[in-house]
Amino acid sequence: MTHPYARELGDFLRARRGRLHPRDVGLEPGGRRKVTGLRREELALLSGLSTDYYQRMEQGREVRPSDDVLDALAGALGLDDEERRHLFTLARAARRPVPVRVDPGPERVPESTRRLLLVLDTPAVVLGRHLDLLAWNPWATALLGDPEGYPPDRLNMLLLMFDDPTTASRRCAAWEQQAMDYIGMMRAAVATDPTHPRATAIVGELSIRSAEFRRLWARHDVRASVSGTKTFEVPEVGDIVLDWDTYPLPGNPGPVMLVFTAAPGSPDADRLRLLASLRATGRAGESDPTRRRDI
Repeated sequence: MTHPYARELGDFLRARRGRLHPRDVGLEPGGRRKVTGLRREELALLSGLSTDYYQRMEQGREVRPSDDVLDALAGALGLDDEERRHLFTLARAARRPVPVRVDPGPERVPESTRRLLLVLDTPAVVLGRHLDLLAWNPWATALLGDPEGYPPDRLNMLLLMFDDPTTASRRCAAWEQQAMDYIGMMRAAVATDPTHPRATAIVGELSIRSAEFRRLWARHDVRASVSGTKTFEVPEVGDIVLDWDTYPLPGNPGPVMLVFTAAPGSPDADRLRLLASLRATGRAGESDPTRRRDI
């Protein structure tokens, strides 16, 4: 049986090799090429490896590369610091026997974390290791819609992003960047446990029914923790531009808190406060209380 980490390592190497072109690494393209990126033998040459050894790595066969080999591959592939850490995480896990799975049970949010959510004066949610939405505060309900209207197994940031057919016409660069952030976080989670049933179920479902997800997932981008800026289209008060950041919570790997903020006194902060006031009085989203705003 192929080691799950070795298989994930091979997929990651293949995706990164596909990003490089001969001229990127000082090679002449030569004649007609069957691959868009570097050939295996070209990357093996740059890394000081035999082509057969590198091919077995990409195929996920029983290969346990040393740290020196990983360093050489990271340099040849031009990996950044986060990608390099990901490479080492997968390879070192592939050296160990496949662990016996122990069901840790459902993820739980401590009461102290729930209290923290309630005292925050801004939208915030708690995400599980596979981006399941575990808890949220009233500000988040005002901004994103009421999660109570969804079955528990559908409350997942990736599933919600790809579930809504109404967003298909609005899938622009900003939407794709948000999707890549979540996909990168899922990749980091998969690196710690490639066979986890929740990850397998989410990735499997989206791979079957979404060509967009398959394309983005195949890039093998990884993000351990992310931040950014997002524009929310809110008919009641106008567009709201918010910064968002993720904060790790206790546990290894543990959940993260995703927090949306606006600069104090800014128009966006005023619109956010107005939206929360309308939500509190039942005047926001009256036509559909479970409506979400493309989270």
